Amino acid sequence: MGDFYQNGIVTTLHKLSHRPIEEIENELVKFSKQRPLGLVLPSLYSELETKALPDIISKLKHVPYLSQIIIGLDRADKEQYKQALSFFTQLPQHHRVLWNDGPRLKALDAELKSHGLAPEQMGKGRNVWYCFGYALATNKVESLALHDCDIKTYDRELLARLIYPVANPKFTYEFCKGYYSRVSDGTLNGRVSRLLVTPLIRALTKVVGHSEYLDYMDSYRYPLAGEFSFRLDVLNDLRIPSDWGLEIGVLSEMNRNYATNRLCQVDIADIYDHKHQVLSESDATAGLSKMTIDISKALYRKLATQGTVFDCGVFRSLKATYYRIALDFIDTYRNDAIINGLDLDVHKEEQAVELFAENIIKAGNDFLDNPMETPFVPSWNRVVNAVPDIFPRLIAAVEDDYQEFIG
Repeated sequence: MGDFYQNGIVTTLHKLSHRPIEEIENELVKFSKQRPLGLVLPSLYSELETKALPDIISKLKHVPYLSQIIIGLDRADKEQYKQALSFFTQLPQHHRVLWNDGPRLKALDAELKSHGLAPEQMGKGRNVWYCFGYALATNKVESLALHDCDIKTYDRELLARLIYPVANPKFTYEFCKGYYSRVSDGTLNGRVSRLLVTPLIRALTKVVGHSEYLDYMDSYRYPLAGEFSFRLDVLNDLRIPSDWGLEIGVLSEMNRNYATNRLCQVDIADIYDHKHQVLSESDATAGLSKMTIDISKALYRKLATQGTVFDCGVFRSLKATYYRIALDFIDTYRNDAIINGLDLDVHKEEQAVELFAENIIKAGNDFLDNPMETPFVPSWNRVVNAVPDIFPRLIAAVEDDYQEFIG
């Protein structure tokens, strides 16, 4: 049970009681009559073969307030798409599967690329972007939640609490970020958020100076959580990264587009566990190593747009400052783990910090070497202006895929 303390400049909605899920869902059913609600599920085909996604779908079947579920399916051939359609038919809510590797959606993607408007990289960011476009195109809902498909500890309360702040007509929030304690099986997890993002933000404040943006980012309790909810109109102007900087990029965009009193974060789970990425010390293009480079660059790019000047000397100072702060954080987390009877391998924590410190420099060098890099995918407003009929064609492509195999 969390406390009621408000830290930073973003409203925190705590979990102060064990409110029955039926009570929350009854309210959401009432809200949905005025403000229809939807859900986006970005998925790899391989996740259908895990324990996590079948468990998530078995619980979503009983959610009474959703008008639409949009599933983005990556890395699936024709036969796997057919199997995915069959798998998701158990959902009673209106749903569609975007077969991102199918010929119809690939043709649309190629056309957008010819205009310089499509995501450059495969991955979650691209998947989410097309799902958002489909949500805007169908216009079936007014508020939309998004969560990952690898959550091993999923329950209906997670979704209910995540979407509640943008579903309640008496609230004025346009965006909500989920947070939770990354504890599972007696272990303290969440290394990238604990040991990279927070100490890097604190180090940036020391090295490049205090800024409202850094205060804003430091207000989020779990900035890398993959769970968001939005009012649908937010998605029109949202520019998201297609790399591992997705979560940081979304938070940065919300800071650019909205006053902080329209943003909030909410405690959505007592426990949370999902698929863990490998550290990948020897390969900067994979695992947590690539993630930390992409996240660092996302922060540098945002600060650069606000006038911060970076050079090699700044990045060297940043690495040294980060390293000292992160080591102090390890002591803090070790003590937190001990008092709670949790495991924390200090040696592995320090190995992670050493890798992250090196990657802060690698990210800085990449940033300086590629000043014209633009990993953000264009907003859907821009896409519609360039290709006015893109929405009906996107709907038709998804529907034609569906009818071909379900008919």
